[in-house]
Amino acid sequence: MHDTPIPHDTSATPVEGSWRLVSYEIEVKDTGERFPPMGAAPTGYVMFAPEGRVWFMLTGEGRTPGESAEDMARLLETVIAYTGRYRIEGDTWITAVDVAWNPAWVGTEQRRQFRREGDRLQVLTPWRVMPNWAERGETRSIITFARVGETR
Repeated sequence: MHDTPIPHDTSATPVEGSWRLVSYEIEVKDTGERFPPMGAAPTGYVMFAPEGRVWFMLTGEGRTPGESAEDMARLLETVIAYTGRYRIEGDTWITAVDVAWNPAWVGTEQRRQFRREGDRLQVLTPWRVMPNWAERGETRSIITFARVGETR
């Protein structure tokens, strides 16, 4: 499989480089309630390469190796991972997903609004009803990263 070219400005984007996860919260639209769906100390990174590829991986707090098939399956509930070509449109990054932990994402475009303040990057998903907490109505993810190292 090869990458299908997506127009990408090769000059540095405001997100280019490596970013370490600082926090991951879910916000409930109707109430403003926030909660950490993967624990208080999840881990993860997002990396934006200059040629226009993004890698995103987030894991929940306290993961341990699985022993049984059931344990291994449960580990999938505490990981989010995907990659694809990305482009920036204003304050939104759009990924054309070509590899993902969830096969349903392959071939989709994932849109994420972002705000950058110095060495902090805050990412917001669109409002949606998630199956994990559908009873709460529409929610969105608020994911905060800190820059790692230097970019060119």
